[in-house]
Amino acid sequence: MLTLEKRPQPSQAWTYLAPLVAVVVTMIVGGAVFAMLGKPPLESIRTIFWDPLFGEFAAFDRPELVKKAGPLVLIALGLSFGFRAGIWNIGAEGQYIMGAIFGAGIALAFYPMEARWLIFPLMIIAGMVGGMLWAMIPGLLKVKFKTNEILVSLMLVYVADFMLDSMSLGLLRNPEGHGFPGSRNLQQYASAYNGDLIAGTGLHWGVIAALFAVVVSYIALSRHIFGFNVRLAGQSPRAAAFSGVNANRLVLVCMGISGALAGAAGMFEVAGPSGQILSSFNVGYGFTAIIVAFLGRLHPIGILLAGCLMALTYIGGETAQLTLGLPRSAVQLFQGMLLFFLLAVDLFTNFRIRLTAKEAA
Repeated sequence: MLTLEKRPQPSQAWTYLAPLVAVVVTMIVGGAVFAMLGKPPLESIRTIFWDPLFGEFAAFDRPELVKKAGPLVLIALGLSFGFRAGIWNIGAEGQYIMGAIFGAGIALAFYPMEARWLIFPLMIIAGMVGGMLWAMIPGLLKVKFKTNEILVSLMLVYVADFMLDSMSLGLLRNPEGHGFPGSRNLQQYASAYNGDLIAGTGLHWGVIAALFAVVVSYIALSRHIFGFNVRLAGQSPRAAAFSGVNANRLVLVCMGISGALAGAAGMFEVAGPSGQILSSFNVGYGFTAIIVAFLGRLHPIGILLAGCLMALTYIGGETAQLTLGLPRSAVQLFQGMLLFFLLAVDLFTNFRIRLTAKEAA
């Protein structure tokens, strides 16, 4: 009979193999799901993973891939600090929305003034502050009242959604929009527009910020005492307490970092690809970033690669919807299966399968 036996030490090989195996298994099971929907499985997988990079319209898809990877990487990096420390911020989507609202609010407050050297930096700061303040709510409640940060941060996503609707219909609505919901289009406001730095590449300031954050996160987690404290708190809270790590301060710092990076991602998105505050602005980047963080093993380099992979599923999924008639829900299911199979395969990091003789009754 087959039994699970706990390994003396986690397997390093499975630590790195698990994401790759999870991707392969997701492709196989996803192909079967597509076949049940009456779609050609191999063509569907090829459309999602191959065509955006090497297909007929790859020249148009690659810049979009870069644009979508930027916010995913930025948000996932922030989440990785808390996840490593055992602090579960599930509400990055709300922090992303609040960062967009704060950033757009600054831009619209200065409209039509042209002073990019002043307005755009202020938008970045405001976006980070907005996301951080929203993340501080579950952080402070956890520190002061021992509430569950998972539930509080998740519920705040719905509050942020209502605030987004309210702003698009009220305070930030375009006064020249003939009553239609939505703010002014920031793509038409030069001082606030986060456009391509090199035309046709998709490389804007949000992508640069994501790459910079990868470098800083790597140094902080692997070369700084703060990173050691984060890892220690996640692996052994009692040992962290004995070594003098202030658990409450760590909660607030990790929540603040994740909120600030999620807010910055929201600001770069509303000032660039999205362009305006609308009720449809939030597209689930904050939730998808959770998959990116775990798929990247909570490591900055892994998160960068995982963010590119998830961005590929976004672009490829949209292409599959247009060319193959694949339902959007099927693409979302495909993305969710990545996390499900990663968690399933990750079992073998700490356990091995043993074939043992069946005991006599």
